[in-house]
Amino acid sequence: MMDTTGGSRIVSAHRQIAASPDQIFALIADPSQQPRWDGNDNLAEAQPGQRVRCSGQVFSMTLTNGNVRENHVVEFIEGRRIAWLPSEVGHAPPGHLWRWELEPVGDTATTVTHTYDWSRLTDEKRLIRARGTTPEMLQASIARLAAIAEAQ
Repeated sequence: MMDTTGGSRIVSAHRQIAASPDQIFALIADPSQQPRWDGNDNLAEAQPGQRVRCSGQVFSMTLTNGNVRENHVVEFIEGRRIAWLPSEVGHAPPGHLWRWELEPVGDTATTVTHTYDWSRLTDEKRLIRARGTTPEMLQASIARLAAIAEAQ
């Protein structure tokens, strides 16, 4: 299921996955796993050993275009929620946020919500791409994440 909430600057998608929150969160909170399930085909690689454990951490990711992004973790609840603000290396984040929320459904399933929030985006160069981020793109990441988590 997909929906757009909060006007056109917050895009979200959600789906139930037949896996525990811990299994799913392990794939999200480990940046080296993110290229495996990225539905936008935007993430190339991240060095291992960057597993997120708390707010305030920064992890680096190489994009498919070769650029490196620093991701500033601003929300973190182990097994339930993680959100980060991407930025160019050494720069302040321009204000767009990626969030993952996991809600257990019984013992063997989890509702996963993926949100892209660009309501505070200040970088004019990024507005076109932000506007082009659709619920279907977020759903593609959830679908890939589900395939991996459900196969474990």
